[in-house]
Amino acid sequence: MSSKAPQTDSIDALSFKMASHKDHDNKFYMSISQGEDNHPFDYFRALYEGCIAGGVAGVAVEAALYPIDTIKTRLQVARAGVNIAFKGLYSGLAANLAGVLPASAIFIGVYEPTKHKLLKIFPENLSALAHIAAGTIGGAASSLVRVPTEVVKQRIQIGQFKSAPDAVRLIIANEGFKGLYAGYRSFLLRDLPFDALELCIYEQLRIGYKLAAKRDLNDPENAMLGAFAGAITGAVTTPLDVVKTRLMVQGTQKHYKGIYDCVRTIVKEEGANALFKGIGPRVVWIGIGGSIFFGVLEKTKKILAQKHPPNDAQE
Repeated sequence: MSSKAPQTDSIDALSFKMASHKDHDNKFYMSISQGEDNHPFDYFRALYEGCIAGGVAGVAVEAALYPIDTIKTRLQVARAGVNIAFKGLYSGLAANLAGVLPASAIFIGVYEPTKHKLLKIFPENLSALAHIAAGTIGGAASSLVRVPTEVVKQRIQIGQFKSAPDAVRLIIANEGFKGLYAGYRSFLLRDLPFDALELCIYEQLRIGYKLAAKRDLNDPENAMLGAFAGAITGAVTTPLDVVKTRLMVQGTQKHYKGIYDCVRTIVKEEGANALFKGIGPRVVWIGIGGSIFFGVLEKTKKILAQKHPPNDAQE
C-alpha cells in the first residue's frame, strides 16, 4: 500500500488526533463513505454500493413526499389570481419512481468514488471543494435520466397528460425527442448548484458533528443534518427552481425563449416575488426529503458495509 494512503484516505482521522487510540481515530471519515485507512479503497465497490444506496434513498423520498412536490409545482406554474387544484396529488408517481430509481443510483454511484478520488487530490483544508466538485459531477451524470423524468412528472402534475406513456408519446410527437429535455440548461442551472451545495453542507456538518461528539453519528443525527442541509439549499435555489419549472412545462406554447427571457418576463409581469413562488412547500419538501434521503442512504450503506466488511477486501 502506498506510504501516503494514511494521510489522504481520511481527513477525519487527522481531525481526531486528540483521541487516545489510533485505531479508533482511523475509523472516522469526514464523508458519507465507509471504510478503513489500512485497506485499499475499492472504487468498484463504492460505485456498486453507492448505486444501491442512492436508488433506495431516492425512491423513499419521492414515495413519501410526492404530494408536496405536486403542490409546489402547481404553485410555481400558476399565474396571478389563479387558484391551484388539490386533486390528483399522486398523479404520475409510479412513472416518476421508475425514473428516480436509476437517476438517484447514478448520482450517488458516481458521487462516492469521485469524492474519494478528489479528497486524495485536494488539500485537507479544501475538502469542501472536493464535495462540491463531486456533487456537480454526480448531478451532471444523473441529469441524463433526471431531466426526462422531471419533464414527464411535472407535465402530469399540472394536468397536461394523464399518464407517463401518453406524456412521452405526445411530447415526442409534438416537440420531438428534444421535448423530453425541455429546460435542460435551466435544470442544470438549478440542480448542479443544488447538488453541490446540499452535499457540501451535509458533509461539512458531519465533520463538525463528529469532531464535537468524538464518535460516529447515529441514524437520527444523520437525518437531522440532512434536513438542515436540504432546507437551506432548497430555500436558496428556489428562484432557479421556478425558472426550471416554467421552462419545462411550457411545451409548444413557448411563453419564454430561454433562461434570461424567463426571468425577465416573470419579474416584469408578476414581480420579483414570483421567483420565490412555492418556497414554503419546497423548503418543507426538501428539508424532510433531506432527512429521509440521507437517513436512508446512511442506513443502507451501513447494511451493505456489514455484508462486506473492510477486512474482506483484498490487499
